[in-house]
Amino acid sequence: MNPIKKIQGDKVIWIIVLMLSLFSIAVVYSSVAQIAFRYRGGNTAYYLVKHTLIIGFGFVLMYLTHKVRYTYFSRLSQIGVWAAAPLLLYTLLRGVSAGEAPRWLEIPGTGLTFQTSDFAKLALIIYVARILAVKQGEFNEFKTVFIYLLLPIGIICGLIFPANFSTAALLFFVCFLLMFIGKVPMKYLLSILGGGIVFIGLLALLIAKFPDAVPRGQTWKSRIESFASGSAEENYQAEQAKIAIGTSGIIGKGPGGSTQRGFLPQASSDFVFAILIEEYGLAAGGLIVLLYLILFFRGIRIAQNSEKVFGTLMVFGLCFSLVFQAMVNMGVAVNLFPVTGQPLPFISMGGTSIWFTSITIGIILSVSRHVGKDAPAGEEGEKGGVFAAA
Repeated sequence: MNPIKKIQGDKVIWIIVLMLSLFSIAVVYSSVAQIAFRYRGGNTAYYLVKHTLIIGFGFVLMYLTHKVRYTYFSRLSQIGVWAAAPLLLYTLLRGVSAGEAPRWLEIPGTGLTFQTSDFAKLALIIYVARILAVKQGEFNEFKTVFIYLLLPIGIICGLIFPANFSTAALLFFVCFLLMFIGKVPMKYLLSILGGGIVFIGLLALLIAKFPDAVPRGQTWKSRIESFASGSAEENYQAEQAKIAIGTSGIIGKGPGGSTQRGFLPQASSDFVFAILIEEYGLAAGGLIVLLYLILFFRGIRIAQNSEKVFGTLMVFGLCFSLVFQAMVNMGVAVNLFPVTGQPLPFISMGGTSIWFTSITIGIILSVSRHVGKDAPAGEEGEKGGVFAAA
């Protein structure tokens, strides 16, 4: 039996993920030269094999996940979102640090680390989609909004925030957007938005007056100030990324031809997009942007055609989160945003982050498998997409 016939769901998404993964293998093999000389005596093949195996297992996870009926993730998210909170807390207290930020837990015996915020982000988006679907029409009281939405969102984002401001901000924005689409009353949304603005303002004031009072506050302040100043000396990584892009041309320097990979500290992760353009050209960079935009378009199409509100909200939240993260990463590479530390989905070198991205795509594909097949009844919401009903 042909195993290809067992692959279901949106075929365009499968092709996009495959293309991004092939780009990833090629560019990571080239960009890890500095890391390889530092830790492996110049053995870049080690990272090539490791990264390829991680991507391969990611496809296995994607395949297995897309075979699961997506409604099962509704109940699993209830467990996941509350399991995420103690994991995040433990990470803050005992996690593996990168610089000043404890973000990872070690997986014993594997040599891999597990970024708990990846799990928390996935669980929270699905949980918010579930609550918005199950409790449609019950958000007339702020108490309901607070208990079922703001409390879990605040706990998860608040625990991510000290070590990873950008991830917490991105996750909060995605949840806020889901609440808007899920028809939470505008007066409550405006109150939440106002509260968020006040919080950021007070935090900025606290960091400005008492830099040591907020963990990593000085780091955030220096990044923003460096970005605003435009100084080449203070924006070392951004300047090296701009050199890589500016010297690439339309077709690039060719595979392995990057010169800036030796100067960029995060060449295989945060700034992998700059190395990709340097070696494969502006045309390849434009293709990558187009692939993410097509992925978002296909996700929106699946969300619109889902028979259940839960499927609609979940696909939109997951797809928007993934593509928005990609746009932020690419924006940092071209110096549109301050350095955030967000990886480029399916392209940056990683471990469990690639697996969680694969699971995310698998869930989206699971919804696409059931488009037009679901019955309207059930706790996941009545027939008719939220986009159409809003």
